[in-house]
Amino acid sequence: MTDHGAPRVERDGDVVRITMTRAAKRNALSREHLTQLLGAVTEAGGSDAAGIVLAAEGPVFSAGHDFADVAGAPLPEVRSLLRLCTELMQTVQDVPQVVLARVHALATAAGCQLVASCDLAVAAESAGFAAPGGKGGWFCHTPMVAIARNVGRKRAMELALTGDVIDAATALDWGLVNRVVPDADLDTAVDDLMERATRGSRASKGWGKQTMYAQLDRPERDAYATAIEVMAAASQLPGAREGMASFLEKRRPVWSD
Repeated sequence: MTDHGAPRVERDGDVVRITMTRAAKRNALSREHLTQLLGAVTEAGGSDAAGIVLAAEGPVFSAGHDFADVAGAPLPEVRSLLRLCTELMQTVQDVPQVVLARVHALATAAGCQLVASCDLAVAAESAGFAAPGGKGGWFCHTPMVAIARNVGRKRAMELALTGDVIDAATALDWGLVNRVVPDADLDTAVDDLMERATRGSRASKGWGKQTMYAQLDRPERDAYATAIEVMAAASQLPGAREGMASFLEKRRPVWSD
């Protein structure tokens, strides 16, 4: 395991695995590391992969921002760092691939934000989650944007104000992760969920993912207006036509997109 290494990027069939390797630094999201992760996610997003797994190695999934980048830094520098972090989080949701967080240990602050920004998340029983700024001197303002959209207002307030760690079972109950499994079963559970989440037409799924994010936080009337236009247009995709034809003809579909 390396100290300051770039994320390890591996292609396994239709899935790209991006693994943080800054174990000795608790996979802190320094400016350099954020830039590396953004590049890796962007490159994978432009590939023909169907899915992306975000993982980490070491005793912590990610401790969030590297305070060495922030302590004593002037306002413009901190603002640009937070904008870079936000760009990474938004890119995770903008790429057409299914992005799944494999959480094996503690994810705090911007590390928890990264989990919350992924489309799906599978956690080991030993994992934990926190927005610790609430019990310190730098409140977790930007992490809570993503976290609150996963867990709801009251639970978000509890995380933000107490700064306490919640265990994996609580994170599952609160909606921060999709699955919690024994540590030894983590990779199997990640592979299983990714396989099921990436089946079908890739073009249809990519458009569907992006439209989900576009409509989720809009008023219902606006959300329906968006969904109607996209769903009507998507009916003309080869995947939609093949899916309907195969259903009507009672045969297995053959996906070309």
